[in-house]
Amino acid sequence: MMMRLLPDDFDELVRQAVQLFWRSRIDGSKTQGGTRGQVISGKNMDGFLEIVRSVARHCGIPEAAVFTTGRAKLTLPGYYRPIKNWDVVIVYRHRLISVLEFKSQVGSFGNNFNNRSEEVIGNAADLWVAAQKGTYLPTRHKDHRDGEATDPRSPFLGYLMLLQDCEKSTRPVHVDSLHFHLFPEFRGASYAQRYKILCERLMEQNLYGAASLMVSPETDGTAPVSWRSMSEATDVRNLFTQLAACLHAAAQS
Repeated sequence: MMMRLLPDDFDELVRQAVQLFWRSRIDGSKTQGGTRGQVISGKNMDGFLEIVRSVARHCGIPEAAVFTTGRAKLTLPGYYRPIKNWDVVIVYRHRLISVLEFKSQVGSFGNNFNNRSEEVIGNAADLWVAAQKGTYLPTRHKDHRDGEATDPRSPFLGYLMLLQDCEKSTRPVHVDSLHFHLFPEFRGASYAQRYKILCERLMEQNLYGAASLMVSPETDGTAPVSWRSMSEATDVRNLFTQLAACLHAAAQS
């Protein structure tokens, strides 16, 4: 019998994660005051960490291998910079199995889209050069005098963006270039469409194994939550299915 890669309650876990996101923003605003409190509350994306833990358990990866808290445990060395703190790091049998980053954007679309884009591209570029330099090889493989071959398998790198679904994020945005032609798909593209293109191209260029975009309207924390994907490739189920396939293979090796 073929194993289901995702747990049976996956859809409910996603619903709970989105609900927690909006509820945490409201709670953060009440306790910290204003938008800054919503940003620094630090709990907005915790529901997605629980999805990772659930998927890992389902695939046979022990809880001790999945790191979602603790700054030191989430820190990986880089190549262009000393370190980077990720949202999820999975290390099993001394091998770096997966690295995940979860981000969100509510409002300030014009100010933050380029920052988010540069961040996600730069993080991947840094990680892959460090990986090519052997930074993440298992410790027992660092000393080649014993003749043991290095493990060539790359970690699975995943990215998720939860974007507010509203008029400002979905309306066409004017953009122009004086000296050279833009890619035509960017002309009149909304910020949501720009994120879709970004995520698709992160995968196309093999910077990320999977990159997901969830577009969700803001809620007061009591109303039912909803979200949508903008393409099959960037659907949240694709991200976690790809992760699950990687984890299942690691557990069986």
